[in-house]
Amino acid sequence: MNISKTTVDNIKDRIDIVDVIGDFVTLKRTGQHYKGNSPFTDEKTPSFIVFPRNQNFKDFSSGKQGDAITFIMEYDGLSYTEALKYLAKKYGVEIEEEEQTPEAIQQQNERESLFIILNFAKEFFKTTLWETEEGKNIGLSYFKERGFTDETIQKFELGHSQEQWNALENEAKSKGYNPDLLEKAGLIIKKEDRQYDRFRGRVIFPVHNTTGKVIAFGARMLTNVKNQPKYLNSPETEVYHKSNVLYGLFQASRAIRHLNNCYLVEGYTDVISLHQSGVENVVSSSGTSLTEQQIKLIHRHTKNITVLFDGDAAGIRASLRGIDMILKEGMNVKVIIFPDGEDPDSYSRKLGSMDFQVFLKENYEDFIHFKTRLLSDGDENDPVKKAETINQIISSISIIPNQVQRALYIKETSSLLKLEEQLLYAELNKILINRKREQQKEAYNTRPTELVKEIEEAQQKEVQDSVEFQEKETIRILINYGFNEIEDKYNLVEHYLEELDQIEFINPLYNQILEIFKTEIQKGNIVDIHFFNNHPDKKIQQEVINLTSERHEISENWERYQIYVPKEKDVLTSSVYSNILRLKFHKIKKLIALNLDELKKEKDSDRITELQQISMELKKAEAAFSNPLGIVVS
Repeated sequence: MNISKTTVDNIKDRIDIVDVIGDFVTLKRTGQHYKGNSPFTDEKTPSFIVFPRNQNFKDFSSGKQGDAITFIMEYDGLSYTEALKYLAKKYGVEIEEEEQTPEAIQQQNERESLFIILNFAKEFFKTTLWETEEGKNIGLSYFKERGFTDETIQKFELGHSQEQWNALENEAKSKGYNPDLLEKAGLIIKKEDRQYDRFRGRVIFPVHNTTGKVIAFGARMLTNVKNQPKYLNSPETEVYHKSNVLYGLFQASRAIRHLNNCYLVEGYTDVISLHQSGVENVVSSSGTSLTEQQIKLIHRHTKNITVLFDGDAAGIRASLRGIDMILKEGMNVKVIIFPDGEDPDSYSRKLGSMDFQVFLKENYEDFIHFKTRLLSDGDENDPVKKAETINQIISSISIIPNQVQRALYIKETSSLLKLEEQLLYAELNKILINRKREQQKEAYNTRPTELVKEIEEAQQKEVQDSVEFQEKETIRILINYGFNEIEDKYNLVEHYLEELDQIEFINPLYNQILEIFKTEIQKGNIVDIHFFNNHPDKKIQQEVINLTSERHEISENWERYQIYVPKEKDVLTSSVYSNILRLKFHKIKKLIALNLDELKKEKDSDRITELQQISMELKKAEAAFSNPLGIVVS
C-alpha cells in the first residue's frame, strides 16, 4: 500500500507521543519529561523517557529510540506502513492510497501480505456470520445462546466458517489473493491429493495483536464429529507465535492500566463473558500453558494479576507452576476459585453482571493463603506431607525478587502454618544458597578459553571505547552549544573545528556528523538539533536524539538549602577545554597501542628502530596531555 505524503503529514501533525506511548506504557511526568519502565526489557527502575518537546522517546535500558511511529514499529513488530495505518485509525485520519491490484498484492512483502490476508479472512468470517443463512442459524444462534449481545460480538469481531471444504479459499481466489499466502497464514491445509479450509464448520474467534491487527484465529466446533477436536487454533506463522500472545489484550489494555489489575482466565469465551459482565480487564492464555513472554506482556500494563480458576482441583494443582512464574517476574498474585463445576463464563452468566462483579471483589485471596490451603489439605496428621508442603511454599517465596516482600510472606506463612519464622528462614536460606551454588557452578563450567578471549577482547576494546566516548562528547557539545559564545570571542563551533582540523574520528557516524558541521559552517548555516531533526539519514537523526536526551536531571530543590549545582552551560569553557584535551589524549593512547601492536609483529631491524622512535615521541605527547588532566601515566 502506498500512503500519500499528504496523509503521512496529516498523521504526524496529529500525533501526541505521550498519548501514543501512554496506550502501552504507564508514564509519570518528571519535569518536562515523562518516565516509565522499559516495555522492551525486564528492568525494575524506570529508564524509558518520553520528550514531548521533541516528540521523541529514548529507552536507556534497550537502546531503542525515535518518534511515535518508531515506537509502534518496535513495540509490535510492524512495518512503517502498518504503524502509520494504526496511528491513522487512532486519530481518525482518512488514508489516501492507491488501488491494489492482484499483482501488487503478490509483490508486497510476506509479513504485510499475511496481515492483509488475515484481515480479509476476518471480514469474510464476519460476513458469513451476519449475512448467510448458515451463519445466522448456527453461528449467531450459538453466540446469542451464550448471552453475547450484538455489540459484544462486533467488539471481538466474532465470525463463522461455513461447512464447506473451500468457501474461504474460493472467495480469496476470486478477490485475487495469492493461494500460497492462505497456507502460510494457516487458513487452508494442503495435502497431497487435496486442500481445504482449516476452520470449516466452526465459529471463529479472531486473535489480535496489541495494536488490533488480526494475527490468528481460534475456532470452535458446535457439533460432535469423530476425530475432530472441539477447539482448533491457527498454527505458528511469521506473525503469530502463541507463546507471545494473550487473547483479549487489545480490548483489555486500557482497563488493565486504569484499574491496575489484570484477570487471567483460560478460554476465549471466558474473556468475552467477563466483558459482557462489565469486567474488561481480562485476558486469556488461549488454551496454552502460561508462558514467561505472556507474563511480561501483562507486566507492561500492571504489577497486579488475579488468576481465575475453575472449580476443578486437578486443574488448580496443575496451574501452580504458572503462579511461581508470575512471582518470579516480581508481580503481585491473587487467586479466585469458582464453585465446583463452574468457570468464569458459566458463573458470570449464572450470577449476572452486578452480582458477578461483587463476587470477584469479595472472593480473592493472595497466593500464600491459596497455596497453603491447597497444599495443606489433609496433611494435618502426616509429617512427611506437611514437610513437603512447607518446602513448596518456601520455594515459591524464594522466587520473589523483592527481599521485603519475601519477609512479609515468611511472616504470613509462619502464622498460617503455626511455625516459627526462624525455621522458615532457615529453609528459605537453604534454597537460596543452593540456587546460588548452581548458578556459580554453571558460570564455572564456562570454558576457560572463552573467558580468556572475552578478557582480551575487553582490554582491546577499552582504548577504542575511550576514544569513541570523547568523540561522542565532542559531537554532543557541538549540537547542544555549537553557536554559544566562548570567552566572549568566538563561537564554540569555530574553536572546535580549528582544534580538530587534522583529526579524523574513528566512529564513522560521528565523523560523518563532524563533516556535516564543517561543510554547513562554510555555507554560513546554523547546525543544531533542529537541523538534524530533518536530516534524511535516519541513523544520524536517531543519534542526535540520543545525544540531546538527558537521562539525569539535577533537582532545583537543592537551591532551597543554598546548595548550587552548576549546569553544563555555566561551565562550558572548562568543559570544552577538558573534552578537547581528553580527546587528543585518548587518540594518542590509541596510536600508542597500534604502534606497539605493529612493533610486536615487525621483523625488519630498521623498521623496529623507526617504530621505537615513534613510540618515544608518542609517550612524550601522552605525558604532555596527561599532566593538565591530572592523569598518572605509567
